[in-house]
Amino acid sequence: MTKPSFKPSFKPSFEPSFIPGLELSRHFYFEAVRPLLDEFVPGVAHSAARLGSGSEVLGFDTARSADHEWGPRLQLFLHPQDVARHGATITELLSERLPKSFRGYPTHFAPAGEADIGVMQTTDGPVHHRVEVTDLGAWFTAQLGFDPRKDITPADWLATPTQLLAEVTGGAVFHDGVGRLAPARAALDWYPHDLWLYVLACQWQRISQEEAFVGRCGEVGDELGSAVVTGRLVRDVMRLCLLMDRRYPPYSKWLGSAFARLPQASSLTPVLTAALAATDWHIREHHLTRAYEIIAATHNQLGLTDPVDPTTRPYHSRPFQVLHAERFTEALIARITDPTIGSLSTVGAVDQFIDSTDVLSRPELTRAATHVTVSEPPPA
Repeated sequence: MTKPSFKPSFKPSFEPSFIPGLELSRHFYFEAVRPLLDEFVPGVAHSAARLGSGSEVLGFDTARSADHEWGPRLQLFLHPQDVARHGATITELLSERLPKSFRGYPTHFAPAGEADIGVMQTTDGPVHHRVEVTDLGAWFTAQLGFDPRKDITPADWLATPTQLLAEVTGGAVFHDGVGRLAPARAALDWYPHDLWLYVLACQWQRISQEEAFVGRCGEVGDELGSAVVTGRLVRDVMRLCLLMDRRYPPYSKWLGSAFARLPQASSLTPVLTAALAATDWHIREHHLTRAYEIIAATHNQLGLTDPVDPTTRPYHSRPFQVLHAERFTEALIARITDPTIGSLSTVGAVDQFIDSTDVLSRPELTRAATHVTVSEPPPA
């Protein structure tokens, strides 16, 4: 998830050719880590992967990423009993035996003085490496708040920010000797169908709640407020498109990069960009209504509901052009067959109603925040 803001105070003295982080970690495992495991702990089954936080897990890393928490790193997953017996030994083995650098990048991570952030530095001593030795249950529970190898409940899904789901289903698995990592990731690949309908419905509801405000703010001379609302709506449209394409929306730093990979991006990006650049609310509204009609047509192409009229129309008796996006919310809710999910309010998953980094990066807080919404019946 999003981390505390990082102020780079370290400029590496090395400048190797940039290697995408997942590729670097893959080579690091097979060429440096795996040979040590095979030689010194040959009977200990393990799985190896690069998952979790980091721009490389989502495929968005660049040479800039090397200034912190990027480099030769991965997770080693053992059976719980093997973590207890061999985890510390493996960590120490790698510290003593790993090469000091790999493909031109130091394997030693020095503290940057901020939280647990580390930066690559050369060292003459033992390597403070970024090979995390753990077991699947402990790692997934720390990342998500639950273990996906067990039954995943609607509460589990809705309490988990899409950024975290993207982090555990993205990245790469290099070896699955434990045999449980691939099935766990497959279980998290996408929402169950009724939950997908529900999350889509809630995203349409967010658009419905503010689409008329672009004009209303502008009508009273508040062009700044109109622009702020437009920015919120553009973000909601982008997240909706990702959800419709069955992709977990990442947090704000990578939202545009993820959106750019969608089929709709070629037609929507110029329209959304024009809406954001406009200095007059009429122009903003013009571009937004075009965007609404594009995403409405995309909804109909999915065939999740009966076709919904994709054209925009006046906002009741007021002179603002809107989609009345709640029509799509209603159509989706009507197709949900699980009464438990269909009866939920249209508040949605946790990152559809909470926008705090401090909450969204802590599974215990997101689970607490969604408990009343998902688990408890409404008051009589």
